[in-house]
Amino acid sequence: MSKVLIADDSFLARQLFIKALQGEGYEVIEAINGQDTMEKVLTQSPDCLLLDLLMPEMDGFAVLKALREKDLSIPVIVVSADVQETSRAKCHELGAVGFLNKPIKKDGILSAIQKVIAPKGGSDR
Repeated sequence: MSKVLIADDSFLARQLFIKALQGEGYEVIEAINGQDTMEKVLTQSPDCLLLDLLMPEMDGFAVLKALREKDLSIPVIVVSADVQETSRAKCHELGAVGFLNKPIKKDGILSAIQKVIAPKGGSDR
């Protein structure tokens, strides 16, 4: 079973993602801020990270930088209400493989995750 880490300080956003992903058979881990995200990336080894940009303690940009500095190659899909092209470009420069604008629909979440997890093939966990 593939493991997805949802990093968002909004309880409601996390619940939306959890409902969509668990219904499709994904194991879901939650993080409430950037620091919590980094701890869970290191201890839980998720297959994919859904990352909000605006979070306390460490924002999404800082998480992307920390992942790069630690040479951690986890596929990151940024999910944000920030629609600025400069933010999107910065996320891609820092290693994000996808960017989804909030509010997002279930199909958009699933499609984005399947694109980055599917190449691994089958459920090897």
